[in-house]
Amino acid sequence: MSVNIEFKNISKRYGTKENHVLKNINLTINSGEFFVLVGPSGSGKTTLLRMLAGLEEITAGSILMDGKEINDIAVQDRNISMVFQNYALYPHMTVEENILFGLKTRKISKDEQKDRLKRTVNILGIDGLLRRKPKQLSGGQKQRVALARMAVSRMPLCLMDEPLSNLDMQLRTHMRREIKLLQQELNLTMIYVTHDQTEAMTMGDRICVLHDGQIQQVDTPINLYNQPANRFTAEFIGIPKMNIIKAEDLGMTTGYEVGIRPENVRQGGTYTVRVDSVEQLGVDTLLTFKFKDRILYAKWLGQHDINRGQEITIGFDVGNFHHFDENGIALY
Repeated sequence: MSVNIEFKNISKRYGTKENHVLKNINLTINSGEFFVLVGPSGSGKTTLLRMLAGLEEITAGSILMDGKEINDIAVQDRNISMVFQNYALYPHMTVEENILFGLKTRKISKDEQKDRLKRTVNILGIDGLLRRKPKQLSGGQKQRVALARMAVSRMPLCLMDEPLSNLDMQLRTHMRREIKLLQQELNLTMIYVTHDQTEAMTMGDRICVLHDGQIQQVDTPINLYNQPANRFTAEFIGIPKMNIIKAEDLGMTTGYEVGIRPENVRQGGTYTVRVDSVEQLGVDTLLTFKFKDRILYAKWLGQHDINRGQEITIGFDVGNFHHFDENGIALY
């Protein structure tokens, strides 16, 4: 079971009329979709999630769930589950009690509680943790318990706010996969907030890029990467970020600026540059160098015997250029 969500002309401001956190947001999230809200701190993504949950008042606009406006529906009546950054586990309860707490308050039968618990702990591999208290769990185990509590609720919509930010890199990679599999297994509509564009790219069916309270682009991960709508999206999506060069510095007349991904900076060419830094990543080599008045990145496959301060020649794959006008809008 899953639901369709619509944001219609949603705005949020605090105090003065000019202090907008969100500005005229129009967005549709499809039933059963893993939808990611991504953007830097202060972009408005968590505020949008909290308004959907009923935890934040809406200044203007409407939120619809399966076509029904929910602006005035109480938090507990919205049929939404949430997973937070801090897990929100009760320290005096066991893992099993934490997982089942919501079902007990809703007076779900004991047999149904048992069935849901068994299925969920098997999916997440936490059947050996049920008698432990939260203080006896690692960060990854706490996250799985929070996910289990969400899963047993059988709510059609799950909201996740930076759930992996407290975990180390290896565990985040593993948990990304588990969350995605759980969403597919339970056929949930899931809205996931993160500032980490790697999480967004690897997990989302579609991604909404937010900046300064406004939508920059909504699209699939691969389309965001290959066809960014503007300079902000182009630089935000991709590690390292897209290089931005003045068109005139390349002798070009199309557009005001040109974007080129680090992997499209090639070895050998007409430009001589001095290497500022070298990072040997095993499978890749990452370089930085100054080109005209800007620091650029190159990402080359394999290991390369290059040192800081060394002069090298580089070129750009013209066929992979992205052109932007003076307002940062992509020209296609």
